Amino acid sequence: MQPVFRFAPSPNGALHLGHAFSALTDFARCRAAGGRFLLRIEDIDRTRSRPEYEAGIYDDLRWLGLTWEEPVRRQSEHMDAYAAALKRLTDVGLIYASFLSRAEIAAATADSSWPRDPDGAPLYPGTDRDLPPEGAAARVAAGAHYALRLRMDRAIAVAGPLSWEEEGEATVVANPAAWGDVVIARKETPTSYHLAVTVDDAVQGVTHVVRGRDLYHATSVHVLLQRLLGLPSPAYHHHRLIVDAHGRKLAKSDRDTSLRALREAGATPADIRRVVGL
Repeated sequence: MQPVFRFAPSPNGALHLGHAFSALTDFARCRAAGGRFLLRIEDIDRTRSRPEYEAGIYDDLRWLGLTWEEPVRRQSEHMDAYAAALKRLTDVGLIYASFLSRAEIAAATADSSWPRDPDGAPLYPGTDRDLPPEGAAARVAAGAHYALRLRMDRAIAVAGPLSWEEEGEATVVANPAAWGDVVIARKETPTSYHLAVTVDDAVQGVTHVVRGRDLYHATSVHVLLQRLLGLPSPAYHHHRLIVDAHGRKLAKSDRDTSLRALREAGATPADIRRVVGL
């Protein structure tokens, strides 16, 4: 079977040096493996995604010398696929509606000893876990803001032991419990990154996922969802991050590192490769 790789940026800002490193690394690995290279636009956040940013992604990647198969998959066009996956999880009792606001969660977990997920956010306190289903449904129908969360303990019990193949490492034992009851969808966005990326990788036949080290721990959630939904698990390679002078991961707000700004200042694709260490 021919390997399938993908690069999956979000059109909520200009691509920067970190994206360039990830895309170039991904593309080089794909070519070395004789694989197919796909581009996916992860635009489920409709409040921040912009057509001009999407157009900029295509321009920047072409300028770097990347090519990809058409058509490009845009997440906003596949909400039905995510809804179907969410329904499968709901039908087996793994999803519940939570109604605490971010401020209420912060207040409920203000104790410094409260456990936090790998990204540093406090684990959800489970306040709404045992609401009667009819009560939760009534609040949703009345227009309350809500998030749909995964019952992590029950999901782990259903899935059993989990692991993934990380290039350059031994098999990694997954620890989805570290994330607590993760958000799977919200009222305003009927899917989450975790659910959408899991479904997309399976639909697109992705066999190799190349992405930043900041998503290493999130892979535990993805392999859990793969098992629960009966989907295949790709092989993973989580590469180093490009950081600023203070050791912080680059952000799209760092305009001085955007590929567009660097291009306008006279940089060449070879300059970009040299800067990111390729």
